[in-house]
Amino acid sequence: MRTGRPSNYPIKVKKLYFAQASYFLQPISYFLLLISGLLFQPVSAQNPAPAKPQTKPIALVGGTVHVGNGTVIDKGTVVFDKGILTAVGDASTTFDRNATEVIDVTGKHLYPGLIAMGATTGLVEISSVRATTDNQEIGALNPNVRALVAYNTDSEVIPTLRNNGLLLTQATPQGGTISGSSSVMELDGWNWEDAVLKKDDGLWLTWPPFFTREFNFEDFSVSLQRNSRRQEVINNLAQLFSDASAYSQIKNPSITNLKLEALRGLFSGNQNLYIRADNSKDIIEAVKFAKSHGVQKPVIVGAEDALRVVDFLKENNIPVVLGETHRLPNRQDEPVYQPYQLPSLLQKAGVTVALSYGEAYWRTRNLPFVAGTAAGFGNLDREEALKMITSTPAKILGVDKQVGTLEKGKLATLVVCKGDILDMRSNGIEHAFIRGRKTDLDDRHKRQYKKYNDKYEIGNK
Repeated sequence: MRTGRPSNYPIKVKKLYFAQASYFLQPISYFLLLISGLLFQPVSAQNPAPAKPQTKPIALVGGTVHVGNGTVIDKGTVVFDKGILTAVGDASTTFDRNATEVIDVTGKHLYPGLIAMGATTGLVEISSVRATTDNQEIGALNPNVRALVAYNTDSEVIPTLRNNGLLLTQATPQGGTISGSSSVMELDGWNWEDAVLKKDDGLWLTWPPFFTREFNFEDFSVSLQRNSRRQEVINNLAQLFSDASAYSQIKNPSITNLKLEALRGLFSGNQNLYIRADNSKDIIEAVKFAKSHGVQKPVIVGAEDALRVVDFLKENNIPVVLGETHRLPNRQDEPVYQPYQLPSLLQKAGVTVALSYGEAYWRTRNLPFVAGTAAGFGNLDREEALKMITSTPAKILGVDKQVGTLEKGKLATLVVCKGDILDMRSNGIEHAFIRGRKTDLDDRHKRQYKKYNDKYEIGNK
């Protein structure tokens, strides 16, 4: 994660030495540049360029409109201009057909752009190559670290998400006890300044657990060990939050403390505090800790034991962002399908639930199928499952006035799908619009498919 070099960092440069070195290395540099240009000449292997701004009104007519709030409009009409939805309704919706580009989507389905919470997309490219990962900083307490400036819009992972309907992501830092702040990003743009929808929406805290899991490579078993440093970590957190709470009372401090300044939004309610906690006792203790220090908007992330403390979560109005749902139960006495049923059980109990795919950057593209699993195994209405990856995340992130549902006045960030977006058998994205910009749906997966399809002439057999 980029933090910049301190102003007092010692720099000693022998200008003459570097001038001489650059003189001799210049021809070599030009030669290497020429060779690399020849090797990587084919433009088709590159990511598609970001979409251009919308130039004329567009109307999508005849499709089934899934608004994202539970409402479904059969044979609906969606009109948008200059990146804003101007009309959403049934077939009787009127608009100027002469001045509008009309796209017939009869038999197709329209959805709001899906939102991936707690993801590292754009921060990690190849996890095994250190130079391509920028998702964490050294140290334990880093509230001043921002994922925003590390977000890489040129990531080849991003287009693969768009092809499953994901158009927004929460770029999330990792590592340490306080990882830093996340930001809500659109999955299209030349740079992070273009892609950002909401800067620094919240800070991420990994609550020190009572127990830690240790993996035995000899017999491949997992054992629970008591966390001996737990209280020490909590004491350090308590000191930091106490200092930050006092600091937040000063409107214009004469000396800015970057770490304490980064925590200011937690006490005013301008930012969420995302707390990674799975164990039931950890969830309760983390929420009580946050509230005792004046944090206005705590959010529990992961929450594998959320069902055991469902009453506590409901009473304290704590939103939950579930981690990876496609997993096995943590306890031997739990039903094998409980992780699949957990979203439905929490939602029916009155808890605000959003879905994520943990922090696995490339598997995030499977998020819509997580919602489909929750609907299938939890006896959950599919529109309710859809809300867990559209309108509910938007509300938690504080961007629900802009995205999350297809309603007049909101951003025209939506997708057109062949069938059910939650079903991998019929999920086929045909159009994707981000702020009204028609996004190119080419990606590395499609190029590889075409390459080997042509090689083995599969389509001709």
